[in-house]
Amino acid sequence: MNLNNRIKLSSMMFLEFFIWGAWFVTLGTFLGNNLSATGGQSASVFSTQSWGAIIAPFIIGLIADRYFNAEKILGILHLIGAVLMYQMYNATDINVFYPYVLAYMILFMPTLALVNSVSFNQMKDPEKEFSTIRVWGTIGWIAAGLLISFFFHWDTAEAAKSGMLKNTFLMAGIASLVLGLFSFALPKTPPKVASGEKVNVSEILGLNALKLLKDKNFAIFFISSILICIPLAFYYQNAHPFLSNVGLEDPTGKMTIGQISEVLFLLLLPVFFTKFGFKKTILVGMLAWGIRYALFAYGNASDLSFMLILGIALHGICYDFFFVSGQIYTNSAAGEKYKSSAQGLITLATYGVGMLIGFEVAGWITDTYKLADGSFDWKMVWIIPSGIAFVVFLLFALFFTDKKKVEAQLNH
Repeated sequence: MNLNNRIKLSSMMFLEFFIWGAWFVTLGTFLGNNLSATGGQSASVFSTQSWGAIIAPFIIGLIADRYFNAEKILGILHLIGAVLMYQMYNATDINVFYPYVLAYMILFMPTLALVNSVSFNQMKDPEKEFSTIRVWGTIGWIAAGLLISFFFHWDTAEAAKSGMLKNTFLMAGIASLVLGLFSFALPKTPPKVASGEKVNVSEILGLNALKLLKDKNFAIFFISSILICIPLAFYYQNAHPFLSNVGLEDPTGKMTIGQISEVLFLLLLPVFFTKFGFKKTILVGMLAWGIRYALFAYGNASDLSFMLILGIALHGICYDFFFVSGQIYTNSAAGEKYKSSAQGLITLATYGVGMLIGFEVAGWITDTYKLADGSFDWKMVWIIPSGIAFVVFLLFALFFTDKKKVEAQLNH
């Protein structure tokens, strides 16, 4: 890959995840402070991510892969996204805000696959080259968090209450406009499928891979993947409001520690995977979810603030050791015939079904433990997902049998 394309693809990844990180991290706090949203209403807003994940394969499979260059669709989706972000910035009521965020997420979630398509199309050896491009996405997410906390100071208790957090949508909208225009200068990525070829909906959604559920181990992994997304949803929906409410300074900036740890543990994952195998790796990921929420439940923003920081820092183990190792396992278990279908099925199960259930549960629990003075019993809000994570850990430990072929594949 030449230097010009490397710079273009790295910039694309930076902007893609800068946009997401610019508004999604602080969303829960914004909804509570600025739109007086209940836990249930917040759950509905966060669930738009899941609806986007469910609809995204259709946009990619029916349109992007058949009729138009990926970089052009990427540009159009981000230009429309910029307009929707501006509408979200102007919204003063949750009922006005919701249709805009739903439309935005339906358009944004497909762009996550499109930036990968544009990148892979330029690579001769994706296994070696992709990580050096993708890491710029994580850097973009981190940069957005640092700007919000340490440059603009939009997430201080006073600023959040005075409505400054709505500026995050303006920042995301400007970045979306820039990426929308920049996308038309990206390397050409023509459609992969002939436009006249028959549409296979089950293949688009990964349903062809349902045959893999006949394998007991894959079925246990599949169910565990859905269940572990319930505690994951609590983090997305409640972590920022919780850290803000308990008085942790610069919460958005400090939450970027999670992305920094994600990069570090991504580098450690192959070593851990090769030495201990898939089952132990994924169990460590599940255990980390339970521990991080216990740390949130019993920590505070003063003498026990280290517990909150440690809980944030565990994000790398939580995410990489479960989701990334899960993708590697799926790739191995599926074999050549069902590789892409199996990855689509797991994405649908986790970011679609699992997170959808998770956001609903998180919203219900948050409303249940809202106190008369408007504050929350945060200990209970975190103990429940911690318990769910430990139950999933036990189920997986008892019923999943490790297969040596995954280790063998990675040892080559």
